[in-house]
Amino acid sequence: MDFRTTCEETKTGICLLQDGNQEPFKVRLHLAKDILMIQEQDVICVSGEPFYSGERTVTIRRQTVGGFGLSIKGGAEHNIPVVISKISKEQRAELSGLLFIGDAILQINGINVRKCRHEEVVQVLRNAGEEVTLTVSFLKRAPAFLKLPLNEDCACAPSDQSSGTSSPLCDSGLHLNYHPNNTDTLSCSSWPTSPGLRWEKRWCDLRLIPLLHSRFSQYLPGSDLCRQNAFQVIAVDGVCSGIIQCLSAEDCIDWLQAIASNISNLTKHNIKKINRNFPVNQQIVYMGWTEEREQDSLQDRMYTPKFLALRGSSLYKFMAPPVTTWDWTRAEKTFSVYEIMCKIFKCKTYACVLESHLMGLTIDFSTGFVCFDAATKAVLWRYKFSQLKGSSDDGKSKIKFLFQNPDNKQIEAKELEFSNLFAVLHCIHSFFAAKVACLDPLYVGSQATASAAPTTSGTGKLKYTT
Repeated sequence: MDFRTTCEETKTGICLLQDGNQEPFKVRLHLAKDILMIQEQDVICVSGEPFYSGERTVTIRRQTVGGFGLSIKGGAEHNIPVVISKISKEQRAELSGLLFIGDAILQINGINVRKCRHEEVVQVLRNAGEEVTLTVSFLKRAPAFLKLPLNEDCACAPSDQSSGTSSPLCDSGLHLNYHPNNTDTLSCSSWPTSPGLRWEKRWCDLRLIPLLHSRFSQYLPGSDLCRQNAFQVIAVDGVCSGIIQCLSAEDCIDWLQAIASNISNLTKHNIKKINRNFPVNQQIVYMGWTEEREQDSLQDRMYTPKFLALRGSSLYKFMAPPVTTWDWTRAEKTFSVYEIMCKIFKCKTYACVLESHLMGLTIDFSTGFVCFDAATKAVLWRYKFSQLKGSSDDGKSKIKFLFQNPDNKQIEAKELEFSNLFAVLHCIHSFFAAKVACLDPLYVGSQATASAAPTTSGTGKLKYTT
């Protein structure tokens, strides 16, 4: 079964794509649950088994009123062939399935015009006679500056260039003996068709980007320079979307949020599947891409994509996402969680109130708890982490600490009021867990030392054992 049939469409829209050194061209993005499809327009034969065609030959006849009913743009001066930019309303029905907006004109009555300038092609068409045989091929990556419409419902408009001059970026139509006021329809016999062949313009897959473990960025590779309203998506196998240029900043943000959401959901689902193979103390908590900045003698800032995974009591850094169990043993670097915790948060100070006086409480990983007067900086009391034997809170703002006096072994209660109660509790619990982990690196994954952790003892109360 085609893996795309299980996808759920979440977003579709038109963007510009810059692929290498090519001019940006219009594509359609089709975001599904687990894949990003980048599609371009193409013309395929639908009269039998659908197939793509490089070139088509169509014979048309110039009418006394209405001319060929085609407008053209482009030319060799822009390194592209001349393309059909509009088809008149009267001729559109007759040309349905034969010629399309975006068709590049390659030959006119056997004359090769692939590398002709715009004005030269206009002159060839003028002198082509009453019956013209065109060899065309759909220009899938028409440069965006041509501003070609994406559908056929665009009729030729009158032009003010009634003289003999024309512009490669403007629709040249009147020069081909087209009169926009004409309301006469053409008979089918005026437009010989290719027998048995019918063609349709469709959106076809250009590139498929699986979203699982893919990464996306607005930044130029290796730098901190951000692209404006543009991004690229890179699959885990290295397939790159190319530079996707959105039409506005709001559109860009919408696309980035939608893609990020799908990647996140896929990652969470994948983590659940992988965790079935690991014991409880080795479960994966997080996986995802990040950018690592390196100091380089030749370049001030250079960023390299790295894949991080938090599993059990360790943080893993990979060059690529781990797929097999063996991959986990080949991480570029492994850190213990408690080491990271100690390096990032060594000291935190919180404002508090004691008997209507503004105070400060500093929680230091090395020295412990210090309470001081906010105005005078005078220290009121000081205790080590090992002296904290328990605590309780009211669930709103107050915490009561129970410290043990090292001399008389008596418990001393200290009550403080905080504006952000939960931030204080989180810091205390994190530091305490890190303290125990420093004594025993296997603490996080060991149930034998579980008694060393802060444990709940009733509502809003914690007791500590060391």
